Amino acid sequence: MVGEGAALLVSRALSAAGLEPDLETALPRFLAHYDERLAVHTTLYPGIDETLHALAARGPLAVLTNKPQHHTERLLDALGISKHFGEVVGGDTPFGRKPDPSGLRHVMAAVGVTAADTVLVGDSAIDLRTAKAAGVRLCLVRYGFGYALAEAELDGSELIADRASDIAPVVLTH
Repeated sequence: MVGEGAALLVSRALSAAGLEPDLETALPRFLAHYDERLAVHTTLYPGIDETLHALAARGPLAVLTNKPQHHTERLLDALGISKHFGEVVGGDTPFGRKPDPSGLRHVMAAVGVTAADTVLVGDSAIDLRTAKAAGVRLCLVRYGFGYALAEAELDGSELIADRASDIAPVVLTH
């Protein structure tokens, strides 16, 4: 049910429970609970900390997400990894949500890199479409909750990582 925004998550959850989705009431309630418990059970995937250190040593890193900006910043701080990212762009910023490439283009300009020097690390069809729209390479991670792409959607140019510890070697050798 997750991966396409809070409103759709709440609507799906209520419908699955046999309830009529009343987003005007349910969405603010969900967001308040989400905000309160944002980092209670959230942890990094094994290997992420080492991966971030390896990648940050080679160039600027940024976060581009459809999650709201304030939640993203709080989560990065709570996980102790905000220091790795020069730019953080959430889905509720003026740049819009992925797959609109505006946020990614903003990040590239802000950190001073070109599309040829950029790799978007992502796990979803939305990330694939964002990378294509911005003309950047994609490192597709096949772990976590988001990976559900049909092979027909891939064109063979994607870098593939099966574990977090695979990301740096894959990205840095291509």
